[in-house]
This record gives sequence, structure tokens and C-alpha cells, in this order.
Amino acid sequence: MVTGGTRGIGRATVERLLADGLSVCFCGRDGEAGAAVERALGDRAFFHRADVAAEADVARLVDACVSRLGPPAVLVNNAGRNANFDAATMTEAEWDAFFGVDLKSAWLCVKHVLPFMRASGGGAIVNVSSIHAAVTLEGFFPYAAAKAGLTGLTRSLALDLGSSGIRVNCVCPGFTDTRLVRESMARSADPGAAERAMVAGVALGRIAAPAEIAATIAFLASADASYVTGATLYVDGGLTARRAG
Repeated sequence: MVTGGTRGIGRATVERLLADGLSVCFCGRDGEAGAAVERALGDRAFFHRADVAAEADVARLVDACVSRLGPPAVLVNNAGRNANFDAATMTEAEWDAFFGVDLKSAWLCVKHVLPFMRASGGGAIVNVSSIHAAVTLEGFFPYAAAKAGLTGLTRSLALDLGSSGIRVNCVCPGFTDTRLVRESMARSADPGAAERAMVAGVALGRIAAPAEIAATIAFLASADASYVTGATLYVDGGLTARRAG
């Protein structure tokens, strides 16, 4: 089950898991976009419209996935949004809505998938965070806080769920060619300069393709990572290595 699976890293993850032989239930809030992706990807991909910040929607999503494909062996918590707020003017409602998608949704999906994974003897959960969990920039409040929360959630759940045979890991993508990143650059005074500055900080000299992030997610979801849990992998072309310390 992949949340936020209609575009960007989420869609690339759905495509990679399908290529690896899995059947995939994926969700998003845009029903038309989801239906189009489902048609494009074939009969092993199943779309369900859901707002993963709402528990009732998550419960229906998991029930639909189980009914269609059986108990999920893999959960990828990818849903997220990026918006900039001023700490002095952000409202409580805006805070709750933001953290509902970027942090609470991961817990809700785990909560509702967990009984099925435990009954099946185990599973793999991959949370998609961001390099902003470790190194951030001005103007990324409260995005960095939410993404840091996901890394803490990962460690805590890895300890709590290991005895059930459930592995929990986290991927922190660097700058990736997605709509969220393009929108962030577009908000700058000079988008071209913003992209050049972004790439200048990356040891590999380029931003990532969504498929490169999806490959790491697929690894953590696979039996090849059978002894990996509680880990946070930075897939960032060396950006955090340059900025560490």
C-alpha cells in the first residue's frame, strides 16, 4: 500500500513495486489523477481515493486494499505536502492540517495496517521523510519539523514492532525532480538561480529522478533488507555529507 501514489516519488514507487512483482494499492486525494494512473499501470495496480489525514478515510482505504489484494505486506507512507509558513502568523488550523498530512497520516496508516501485518507474521513499513529532517533552510517551517517527526516515528515503531516481525525504516530524499520541488523553486525570485544553487550543494552535481528514490524504498521493502530496521537512509547525492556538522 502506497500513500500519495499518483505522482512524483509515490508514483515511481508504485511502478517499481509493480515491476518487482507486487500488486499495489495506492491512494491520493485527486480521484481523476488516480484513476488515470490506475489505467496506465494495469490490473495489478488499484487506486482508492483517500485523505490520509482523516482516520475514517484511512480505515476505508485499508479495508478496500485488503478486500481487493489481501493483507498488505508492505506499507509506504509517502503522502506529504510542502508549504511555507511564518511561525508568528501560522494558525492552529493550518498547523493541524499540515501535520495531519505530513506526520499524523503515517501513524494512522500504521495503526490500521498493523493488525493485518501481525496476523500475517510480519511486514515492512517505509516512511518517506526528507533531508530537511537533518539539514534545512530558511523558509521551510514547519516542513522540517514534520519530516524530523517521521524519523523519530520510524525509530520508535522499529523497536515496538520488531517482535512482530515488522521492519520499519525511513528514506530521506534529497532534491528530487517532483512537482513539490518545482513548486518550491518557482516561489523563489529567480527559479533558475534557485535550481543552480540547489545542484551546487550536491556532491553528484544533479537532482535525483523519482525512480532513484523509489529504488531505495523498494530495497527496504524487500527481503534483501531483512535485517534492516530502524534505519534512516539519506538518498541525496551527498548533500547531507557536505553539510553535516
